[in-house]
Amino acid sequence: MLDIKLIREQPDLVRQRLASRGGGDETRVTEVLALDEARRKALVEVEKIKADRNRISKEIGVLMAQKKPAEAEARKQDTRNLGDRIAELDQQAATAEAARDQLMLRLPSLPHATVPVGRTAEDNPVVRIHGEKPTLAFKPRTHIELCEQLKLVDFARGTKLSGSGFLLYTNWGAKLERALTQFLLELHSTQHGYTEVSPPYIVSRDCMIGVGQFPKFEDQAYAVREGNDAASLGTLYLVPTAEAPVANIHREEILKEAQLPIRYCAYSPCFRAEAGAAGVGTRGMIRVHQFDKVELIKIVKPQHGFDELEAMVANAEKVLQLLGLHYRVVLLCTGDMGFASAKTYDIEVWAPGQGTYLEVSSCSNCEDYQSRRMNLRFKAETGENIFPHLLNGSGTALARLFVALLETHQQADGSVLIPEPLRPYLKTDRLVP
Repeated sequence: MLDIKLIREQPDLVRQRLASRGGGDETRVTEVLALDEARRKALVEVEKIKADRNRISKEIGVLMAQKKPAEAEARKQDTRNLGDRIAELDQQAATAEAARDQLMLRLPSLPHATVPVGRTAEDNPVVRIHGEKPTLAFKPRTHIELCEQLKLVDFARGTKLSGSGFLLYTNWGAKLERALTQFLLELHSTQHGYTEVSPPYIVSRDCMIGVGQFPKFEDQAYAVREGNDAASLGTLYLVPTAEAPVANIHREEILKEAQLPIRYCAYSPCFRAEAGAAGVGTRGMIRVHQFDKVELIKIVKPQHGFDELEAMVANAEKVLQLLGLHYRVVLLCTGDMGFASAKTYDIEVWAPGQGTYLEVSSCSNCEDYQSRRMNLRFKAETGENIFPHLLNGSGTALARLFVALLETHQQADGSVLIPEPLRPYLKTDRLVP
C-alpha cells in the first residue's frame, strides 16, 4: 500500500509515477484524496464538537451547584444531541476511511527512479548475458520429446488426473524434480545465508492482501472450501508462490532493528488459475497451473533494500551458473513490472528446444509497499517504528528450469547429461532412454 502522507503531500509525483506504468491508475489519486479529505474533515468536526460538549458539561456542573435543575437538564439534552452528532460523524469518517483504504489496495507500487519507462517486455533492457548459447551438432529435441522418450513426465495422465495445465512426473522425472528442489534449498541455506522454512501451502485472505495478490489478482487464485461449508469459501487459498506465507511470517509485528536483515528460503508448490491467460492448457511444461518453486524472501532496512536486491539476483544467477545454463538478466520497465514491485530483474534461461529464453526467476524490491499492507515494522534505535523493505525472488522456478536443463544437456543419442551439482542427489550422471 502506498503511503497516504506521500499522496497528500506530493500528489503530482504519485500521479506521474503511476502513469509511467501505463495502467491508468493515476486517475484514482483524486478520488483517494477526496475520501481522505472527507475523513479528516469529519474528524476535525468531531474534535470541535467534543470540545463544545466538554464545555457544556462544565456548565451543567455550575448550574447544578446553583440549584438550577431545569436549566441543567436543558444543557444535558444539548450534550445528548452533540453525542448523536459525534456518532454520526464518526461513522462518516469510518466509511470514508474504509473506502479510501479499499481504493488504495488497488493502487500498484510506485516504480523506483532507476526503472526505465516502457510499456511492454520489448522495452526491457538486457543488463547482462552469461555464457554463450549452446551449439548442438544435431537438431535439438523439445522438452516434450525428451520427457516422453525418457519417461520423465506423463502429460496425458496428468491431464486425466486434474485437467489441462497439470503434470505427472514419473520415475527419473520425479527424482530430478526432487533433486532440483534439494539442490536449491541446500545452496541458498548453506552458501547464501538464507534460513530455510517450510510454510503452509494454504493461506488466509489477509496474507494474499499483504503481498499484493489481492484484490488485483483474485481471479487467478484457487480458493479452498472446507468440506461442505459453503461459507468457508474465500477465507483460505492455495499459495500462488511461497512468497504469500513467508513474507507474512512477521505480519503485524514490530521487530527489533538488530533482527534485520532477515532472509528466508522456502520450497512450495505454486497454484495459479491464470484465468484467461493465453497458452494455459497447451501441451508441455512452459505454462502450467501447478509448479514447484524455491522462493527467496528478505526483510531489510530501507537503506539496504536495493543492495540486497542485487545480491538476491546474484544468488538466483548462481543456480544457473552451477547447472551450466546460458541466461540473461533483464531489468523490467515500468509497464512490465509486477503490481507490488518498485524494481524487478528477470532472469531468463535459454532453452535450445524452444529456441527462446524462458523466465525462471523474478527478483523484486517492493520497498515498504507490502510491509504497509501487512503492518510489519521495526523499531529503530531512535525509537521510531519504520516499515522495512520486503524483497522476493525465485530461486528458482522449477518447471522451466527442468525444461532448460533437459534441452541444454541433451545428447545426440537422446540421453541427457546430469550437471555435476545434481549427481549426488540423483546418484547418476546421465538419463538414458
